[in-house]
Amino acid sequence: MKTSARNQFTGVIEALTLGPVNAEVVLTVAEGVSIAAIITRRSAENLGLAVGGTATALIKATFVILAKDGEIGRTSARNTLKGTIVRRIDGVVSTEYGLDVGGGLTLTAIVTKGSADDLVLDVGDKAVALVKAPHIIIAVD
Repeated sequence: MKTSARNQFTGVIEALTLGPVNAEVVLTVAEGVSIAAIITRRSAENLGLAVGGTATALIKATFVILAKDGEIGRTSARNTLKGTIVRRIDGVVSTEYGLDVGGGLTLTAIVTKGSADDLVLDVGDKAVALVKAPHIIIAVD
């Protein structure tokens, strides 16, 4: 499977909650690292999702919101991934960050250059990535 999504994390389905319209899928992608996605129930059924099965979470880098660790309060984002900044590439318009979230996984985030300048996040800094569950696409082989 090839996609343009910078973040592709394969894991085991730990929980699957089916509602009449939507489904919540929780993947464990590394020890201590879980990702929750909200997809349609029909998609969950068409993909044949089941607890214990394998799936991949796809997250566009532009859907990731970054903050310095300790600088966020309560939020409605279902996914809060803590880690360390391991990469920062500044462009004219945007900045790309790599966040080591553990288990050998690096989450890529792209933010505007202005936001990056305001955040003052550099390599080695602790940060938090926020991703809303409906922004995650689930795929299976």
